[in-house]
Amino acid sequence: MHDVKSTAPMLQALKSMGVLLAIDDFGTGYSSLNYLRQFPIDTLKIDRSFVRDSTTSVDGAAIVSAVISLGRSLRQRVIAEGVETRDQFAFLKLNLCDEGQGYYFGHPLVAEAFAESLRTGLRPQPPIKQADLQI
Repeated sequence: MHDVKSTAPMLQALKSMGVLLAIDDFGTGYSSLNYLRQFPIDTLKIDRSFVRDSTTSVDGAAIVSAVISLGRSLRQRVIAEGVETRDQFAFLKLNLCDEGQGYYFGHPLVAEAFAESLRTGLRPQPPIKQADLQI
């Protein structure tokens, strides 16, 4: 990613073969707004640290909302990583995030359990909390 001159044509070649490209952990490490201009990116994956703070911090909420808006403006799919609570899910939904992944939707499965879920068509359900059962 440091050598834009050689990376950009390689990513464009992959894109022309039908490969979709994502920036993982967007907002941390080596991710950069510059990549959005220079590389043919299809998806931004918002880092879990921002998602975690989205419902407990005004700044965290602003960052997640801004990344979602940025991705939508650039016609990119936006995926939130590390969704663990109903409040986070509701916030992401309200802000029109395309997808989410995390323990709220299900925990990792060993290969056999995953294969069984494919065979039976059963999908892991979001965890039910006692408060959800009260009317």
